[in-house]
Amino acid sequence: MKILFITDLYPVKDNENTTPKTLLNFVKEWQKSGHTVDVIKPNFILNSFLRGKPFYKTGQYENIYNVNYWTPFWFVSNHLTLNHSNYDLIIAHMPSGILYADKLGLKFVAGIHNSDLEVLTSPLYKFHFKKRLEKALYNAKAIACRSYVLKNKLLKLYPDFENKTFVASSGIDENIINYSTRQPFDRSTLKILTCANLIKRKNIDKLILACKDLRDVELTVIGDGKEKKYLEKLDKNVKFTGWLTKEKVYEKMRENDIFVLPSINETFGMVYLEAMSQGCITVCTKNDGISGIIKDGENGFLTEADIENIKKTILRIKNLPYESLQIIQQNAFETLKNYTSKQVAQNYLQQIFNI
Repeated sequence: MKILFITDLYPVKDNENTTPKTLLNFVKEWQKSGHTVDVIKPNFILNSFLRGKPFYKTGQYENIYNVNYWTPFWFVSNHLTLNHSNYDLIIAHMPSGILYADKLGLKFVAGIHNSDLEVLTSPLYKFHFKKRLEKALYNAKAIACRSYVLKNKLLKLYPDFENKTFVASSGIDENIINYSTRQPFDRSTLKILTCANLIKRKNIDKLILACKDLRDVELTVIGDGKEKKYLEKLDKNVKFTGWLTKEKVYEKMRENDIFVLPSINETFGMVYLEAMSQGCITVCTKNDGISGIIKDGENGFLTEADIENIKKTILRIKNLPYESLQIIQQNAFETLKNYTSKQVAQNYLQQIFNI
């Protein structure tokens, strides 16, 4: 099958560190399965400067066609050289990708992220972009929400989309899953880990203050960002590692007992699956991120993103018998069998065909 994938959330080159590779992973798995995939990247030029993203001239880069434009969502596409009638399936992600596909009059599948919900709900976009995105979603043949949380939010806004909406979760490389039995928690010192871009919505400050009030807890924070200096002042006992390589992150996950990230407005949150894969008891924000994949007390835990509830959740885990924690850990490994990169990529296409 020949697939055209349209999104700005895509690295033109593999060595880009500022662009998430979650959508690239879908494409790679489809290619491994024998599908041909071409990519159009409609790139808002100011993003290359405001967000520190690399700039590429308009043109072809292997299977990726980079299209630059200056005004958000008002770009033109008459210079595009690809023949869209040659494709069996067209998938468009993010507002710019969805509007691009709709502008060309294509039959397409729309991939929904937090950015799309922001356009649909923020007053900033009310008078123009919201209407255009609504029209595009009504025109879409199917809608792929990147998490159960996003699907629920979208259907509350547009219940008419029920019959054509599904969840397209991310997955992890099955080779990183560490099935080895973890040692029992050292009850004298509970080791807690978090890993994130240190920005406000990640709520690392609330995690630090929750742990500060607890005895015999050791917190390690992986990551960097504009909140780091502020966070370091909250508790001098917290270990800050800065950015680490993936391999070092996995190593730290194996050294710690619990992974907590009380983030809000996550599209998905791959780091939760990664923590589960290394045997951490994993805590996600309730009704956010991968809530719906993590089920409270079954394969991980859910918490409200405030200091008191984070504290209660940590104490709840600390007071569980080791046998219960082992069951939760094993349930997490069982969950991951359905969330490998290969499995989620296959599921994505199959759900489109079902619709």
